[in-house]
Amino acid sequence: MSKIRSARVIVTCPGRNFVTLKIETEDGVTGLGDATLNGRELAVASYLTDHVIPCLIGRDAHRIEDIWQYLYRGAYWRRGPVTMSAIAAVDMALWDIKGKVAGLPLYQLLGGASRDAVMVYGHANGESIDDTIAAALEYKQQGYKAIRLQSGVPGLSSTYGVSKDKLFYEPADSDLPTENLWSTERYMRVVPDLFAAAREALGPDVHLLHDVHHRLTPIEAGRLGKDLEPYRPFWMEDAVVADNQDSFRLIRQHTTTRLAVGEIFNSVWDAKQLIQEQLIDYIRATVVHAGGITHLRRIASFADMYNVRTGCHGATDLSPVTMAAALHFDLSVPNFGIQEYMRHTDETDAVFPHAYSFKDGSLHPGEAPGLGVDIDEERAARHPYSRAYLPVNRLEDGSMFNW
Repeated sequence: MSKIRSARVIVTCPGRNFVTLKIETEDGVTGLGDATLNGRELAVASYLTDHVIPCLIGRDAHRIEDIWQYLYRGAYWRRGPVTMSAIAAVDMALWDIKGKVAGLPLYQLLGGASRDAVMVYGHANGESIDDTIAAALEYKQQGYKAIRLQSGVPGLSSTYGVSKDKLFYEPADSDLPTENLWSTERYMRVVPDLFAAAREALGPDVHLLHDVHHRLTPIEAGRLGKDLEPYRPFWMEDAVVADNQDSFRLIRQHTTTRLAVGEIFNSVWDAKQLIQEQLIDYIRATVVHAGGITHLRRIASFADMYNVRTGCHGATDLSPVTMAAALHFDLSVPNFGIQEYMRHTDETDAVFPHAYSFKDGSLHPGEAPGLGVDIDEERAARHPYSRAYLPVNRLEDGSMFNW
């Protein structure tokens, strides 16, 4: 038995807010977990500090599954992003401890490597199609085999996925939510032209991806997917809001473009129908918002029975702790598809030194015991929390819409 002696939450903002849980055992072994929920960070910090940590003290850190069930079933109020992000932080930290005690990188405890490295995709964006293509060519030069394409829309002053800094996109940009304007009609005219230009410039061997960000109706998504078919996109992500999972059946009737969804999912139940009826091709649930490694493995195993592969969310609203956990998971699961990779800033990397590394369009979690990530608490303290919200969207007539 290795009892939990202490646990505490560290909130830091090295360019953006991160919530980190640090658990220590009576043997002096520590483990880290990420609990960041973009725009609602302090809600999870409070959930952990006020409600979860008191329940952890004295428990056996090696009983990961039992503690997961205790926190999930024992709360009565199940699921939801706050609860599941808190559980995920505990789960990651406990797996980190187990790996350190075993002296092995986490992926070895998950069954060992199923592949040599993890293919990742980068984010090419620009205010115009030409700008986006120029950014995509830079990614190709850096060795990326898969690139997400996002372009500005003529007539709209701002568009999701288009940033001032090409490498470090952070949408949570304001003390109160920024209000953006959206037009589906304008957007639908631009994306096919973007993909046509990209395929011509990048050639047939680079995987091209695109994120719709929940902004279309099913029939609109079907039409866009059909328009993109000649350019063989790797996937069309979050084409519609997934609250009504039947929506994806209508999209399937109109296009063979592969569909990905799930970055805001927090349990297998969010994806049950989508997976079981093979309405999607990639499940994008991530370690931090879907209850940790323990639960994400269950989602992946379920998806594998229906030929659905993983494609975990990996934006900068996830700390290097989650990125490391995702890479260990990715390296081990048989039905891995691809991993999103948005680089963190130098300030973030300094606060969270890590063992994972990039080479030839892929990442590897490294061979350090556990997750292979640490936190420099002295540096973290230099970056106090700074409230930041994600934007909101309105249609051109002023109606609230999906951001």
